[in-house]
Amino acid sequence: MGIFLLQFLMKFADRLVGKGIETWIIIQLIAFNLAWMVVLVVPMAVLIATLMAYGNMSQNNEITIIKSSGVSLYKLMLPTVVVSILLAYLMYVFNNDVLPDANHQAKLLGHDISRKKPTLSLEPGFFSLEVSNYAILARQIEQSTNELTYITIYDYSTPGKVNVVTAKRGNIYFSKDQSRLLMDLQIGEIHESDIQRTNLYRKLIFENHRITMNADQFTFQQTGVGTRGERELSIQNMNAIIDSLRQIQDTYLTDFADVVRKYLYADTSSISISGMIRVNVENEDLIYVRAVNKIKTTSYAIVSNIKRLDYIKGEIDKYSVEVHKKYSIPAACIIFILIGAPLGVMVRKGGFGVAASISLFFFLVYWAFLIGGEKLAERGFFHPFWGMWSANILLGAIGIFLAFRTNKESVVIDFSFLRKLVPKQWRNTEEISD
Repeated sequence: MGIFLLQFLMKFADRLVGKGIETWIIIQLIAFNLAWMVVLVVPMAVLIATLMAYGNMSQNNEITIIKSSGVSLYKLMLPTVVVSILLAYLMYVFNNDVLPDANHQAKLLGHDISRKKPTLSLEPGFFSLEVSNYAILARQIEQSTNELTYITIYDYSTPGKVNVVTAKRGNIYFSKDQSRLLMDLQIGEIHESDIQRTNLYRKLIFENHRITMNADQFTFQQTGVGTRGERELSIQNMNAIIDSLRQIQDTYLTDFADVVRKYLYADTSSISISGMIRVNVENEDLIYVRAVNKIKTTSYAIVSNIKRLDYIKGEIDKYSVEVHKKYSIPAACIIFILIGAPLGVMVRKGGFGVAASISLFFFLVYWAFLIGGEKLAERGFFHPFWGMWSANILLGAIGIFLAFRTNKESVVIDFSFLRKLVPKQWRNTEEISD
């Protein structure tokens, strides 16, 4: 969790620094993103814990004693398998009920933070375009009091009109709810012109004038609702969407069949061959143009229907992949028990370093298959089931083979060959110290 959290903070640091975001908002963002971290961490933690537990028992010869008393490795694995099934069910509930809402809130919060700009910065003698629809120029700025002098403002907020406001002095500040930027001006003029009616011009002279500008981009406002992607929906919602998409797909298939029958299998019995032979040479070009246009119309209609079908199939595969993922990742807890128990017995090492190294290898293999299968399944190379379950099937078969082999005979994995990789002078020092 610490590694994933550090990676997340490094990735989002540039989006958070200098925004003036409250600490509570940052804590919420981290809390929402912890959900997907838990989903990744739990299966790996199960594998590490299993390797350490059975490795300690094997290192202390407890496995040998238990097997000599007539208890097989299968019975020894049964309690952990039962616990892994319970853990897989809890992970399924978490993936289906908690993770979608957390992903949705994290997406909305991240979007709201990315929209927020730092506080308004004005420099003397330069136009500021940070406020939408306004260009603000102040020739002198008193930083302590925010008092501006010799101000020029171009107002583009009204379509079709350009207002130029000038004032000798003024103050700029935010409203209490931080949603508006207010500017109080003294002793100035407003020049109004219409882009459409160029002969119309109006000049207003004022002693006091207030301009209210939208300041949403300078303040943080959380979005209440928003559209949800496939990773922000439960299995029930995605199945409902898949059913709707399949109904649309059936409609598109019917339309495609009608197009094919209309253009490719049209009735040609009514065409008179003798009439075509008697066509004047002057009309041959017209017939040729009509034939080419007919072919183009046919190809456009067929290609358009094929693209619609491909798009709907891609959407169905995308949601189907996510549905299978919500089942396959919790099932990995059971698969890693089948791998971790026999490997722990074979390694005969219960330390965290050995367990973490072995589990990292299998976890990389698992996620390589999972991520690769997800991308290939979404692109239609094979069925979403195989894309999401191929890693579980492969590692599950390996785990069953290792359990069968370890139960039949005592197999020990020796890491002494790694000593050959150590330089000879270092190896001698280690042997003396041992």
